Amino acid sequence: MEWSLGFVFNSVMLGAGLAMDAFSVSLANGMNCPCMKRSRALLIAGVFAVFQCAMPLIGWVCIHTVVQYFQAFEKLIPWIALVLLCFIGGKMLIEGIRNRGGCESEDAGLGIGALMVQGIATSIDALSVGFTIAEYGALMAVAAALIIAVVTFVICTAGVLIGQKFGTRLSNKAQILGGVILIVIGIEIFVTGII
Repeated sequence: MEWSLGFVFNSVMLGAGLAMDAFSVSLANGMNCPCMKRSRALLIAGVFAVFQCAMPLIGWVCIHTVVQYFQAFEKLIPWIALVLLCFIGGKMLIEGIRNRGGCESEDAGLGIGALMVQGIATSIDALSVGFTIAEYGALMAVAAALIIAVVTFVICTAGVLIGQKFGTRLSNKAQILGGVILIVIGIEIFVTGII
């Protein structure tokens, strides 16, 4: 592929498609803590953007180096996403049932560790994008990954902000709903990954 508007358009569309799981989790995070500061919302979007940028590049490197190992690992991707998202969603669900209050703290269970797990879980399927961009040279692969990251950042920031609006309206049920959303996303990734 050559540098063109088509390359940029394809990268933006790829980014939008890949960001949908991260958007849903961002929405759940916003509902989980409607009182979080804007800087926290940007951190959440930034974590997702970094992982959505890194995973296609890791996939691209795997395609150009250890293809046979990557193909074996690819079968585990739906299982990994299911376990990680069900764990985080279950934790949010339990805390929501116990708590029944609003947002107690700024991070409300969204520490950097939890964000990293969410970032991995929502972007692990982007490893297979390495196949899609395998024909790209290194510079084009990096450019595509950066475009994907910017698109993800914008979409996830919107997700957190929208989630905060719903979280304020849903009050004490937001954390429970957020946990359920994460579990459903994990199941959806699993089902579409094994079919």
